[in-house]
Amino acid sequence: MRTVALALLAVVCSGVAGCKATGTSASGDAASHSGSSATASTPSKDGGGALPMGAGPQQMYTVQAQPAVGSCHFGDDHGQPLPDPHCTPGALSPAVTQATLSTTICRKGGYTSTIRPPAAVTDKEKAANAKSYGYTGTLHDAEYDHLISLELGGDPNDPRNLWVEPPSPGHRAGAGPNNPKDAVETRLHTAVCGHQVTLSAAQQAIASDWETAEAKLGITPASGSSSG
Repeated sequence: MRTVALALLAVVCSGVAGCKATGTSASGDAASHSGSSATASTPSKDGGGALPMGAGPQQMYTVQAQPAVGSCHFGDDHGQPLPDPHCTPGALSPAVTQATLSTTICRKGGYTSTIRPPAAVTDKEKAANAKSYGYTGTLHDAEYDHLISLELGGDPNDPRNLWVEPPSPGHRAGAGPNNPKDAVETRLHTAVCGHQVTLSAAQQAIASDWETAEAKLGITPASGSSSG
């Protein structure tokens, strides 16, 4: 009876677009389409969602494709620039975890300089990303910024973790990049390596809104700079 039923179902399905005679083939198709996007989840604004995972440090970096021209839009928090969460949700390096802090971002002698992509790669990405965001200011004053910084375990060259960060309010034209986000990153790094906050909490906070990251974590500039 089961063989007959399946045969009849196959006949009926033969004339219906998208119909599957068995549940097995339908689930197989879903798996094949979802595999490439498994790491593309965006962060929850309440800090509870998963952040995308990038490829991590590479021996040789290549120029990465950027979002379509004009598809990204800057946000702001009290005038400070924020990236578009759809274009730049942040991405993590698989090499940096809570268990590897002492051998990566918290190791003596430094870490980020050993994994940073060269300017020959990032300069091209920066120019393309400026078009993605519709940024028309001078690139000299804009920073091609890791949303989740390298010192917090952000992926070095995943386009989901990089954006053209415009100058902050009060910036002197022609002075080059000088953004308060950099100081926030340093204080969060100190707090992570001083075991004041977990790596994951710091990553979520800065990916959600770097301007409020310290307040969310209960870190003040004084406490963030006092730890080793």
